[in-house]
Amino acid sequence: MAQLTDDCFAAGGPLMTLGDALDLLLGKLITVVETEQQALDRCVDRILAAPVVAPIDVPPHDNSAVDGYAVHFEDLKSDGETRLLVTGRAAAGHPLGRPVKRGEAIRIFTGAVMPAGVGGAPGPDTVMMQEDCRLDGPEVVIRPGIKRGANRRKVGEDVRAGSEILGPGLRLRPQDVGLAAAIGLTQLAVQRPLRVAVFSTGDELVEPGSALADGQVYDSNRHTLRALLGQLGAAVTDLGILPDRREVIRLSLAVAAQQHDLLMSSGGVSSGEEDHVKAAVEALGRLHFWRLAIKPGRPIAMGQVNADGRRVPFIGLPGNPVAAMVTFLRLARPMILRMMGARDLAPTFFRVRADFDHRKKRDRREWVRASLTTDAAGVLIARKFPREGAGILSSLVQSDGLVELPEEITQLAAGSMVDFLPFSELR
Repeated sequence: MAQLTDDCFAAGGPLMTLGDALDLLLGKLITVVETEQQALDRCVDRILAAPVVAPIDVPPHDNSAVDGYAVHFEDLKSDGETRLLVTGRAAAGHPLGRPVKRGEAIRIFTGAVMPAGVGGAPGPDTVMMQEDCRLDGPEVVIRPGIKRGANRRKVGEDVRAGSEILGPGLRLRPQDVGLAAAIGLTQLAVQRPLRVAVFSTGDELVEPGSALADGQVYDSNRHTLRALLGQLGAAVTDLGILPDRREVIRLSLAVAAQQHDLLMSSGGVSSGEEDHVKAAVEALGRLHFWRLAIKPGRPIAMGQVNADGRRVPFIGLPGNPVAAMVTFLRLARPMILRMMGARDLAPTFFRVRADFDHRKKRDRREWVRASLTTDAAGVLIARKFPREGAGILSSLVQSDGLVELPEEITQLAAGSMVDFLPFSELR
């Protein structure tokens, strides 16, 4: 198994921009998972491990794109109607089975193979739609004006034999799986899912469904992270809530590191006397605190736990629910995709119009929770969630995504165009 480069997460100094942090991390991270073969119906959202080269042309033969009549273009009059004798019938899966000479018209249906010509001569090359001609006894009457080659699909116009149709690192979509099926494949080489262990720490946390005692809250971040990781195709192991005891945390991390590619938590990694995650990680490897010029989510812990000669990365996200999700989406997500062997790491933003004013500090990137609506002209409008607290998890539920404001902006005026990152784009 491959492993991360030594001390991959070492960083220090003043506040770092998100762009610099991503450049540093993605430049050092490598793919850590192996390849496996999977049946096509299990490949959606998996990452392709090897190029897919087409062994055949698609379509494998010239065929009709419509129901109508296959004819030689040279038989058609340019200044009046043409009458041709209908001498055969070809349907999808049922070729005519004989060559066709000049002067014949063949009744043909969508997907049927275009007939060959006699003695190696070109066969019918044009199809007249049935709606644009009429039958008169045994003849078809074709009006003038059709172009040569109309309504004929050519061999290989979709895929050419020998061409690479899917590249390694692609996160497979339903249409990608369909294209693989179109060239006759039954399975693909994909990257094994990244094995991620997720846990929470804190004696104040309890599982949903339990009764709350004084000073306790339900653990929500772990469930959010599990769902986010599952959407990325990771194989998630839930370690539950670890108590605030250093040795228990250390032993749990040591065992988990032997069986996982990544360890992840949120909160509990500060320098306070009750925050034992930092000491536990450092006892097993290294931990670095990253201070990023972002809001929400400035403090993030990055580390490595040594296990069986491997360096297993640890990510400690902020404890506030909004900060945890934002930093996962914009920092942890591309890291995880890189470790899984994906090639497209950056999410897709959309330009929309903001309906709100906003002030922010220079040199800091900010994310504003917003919902989308349309104005009278049909233009997409981003509407800001009315409260900004990083602990308001309901703000993510009542928003469609995030408006991302770059470092150089200090004042946003209503009506300005902004970059919008919809949550739907982050699967």
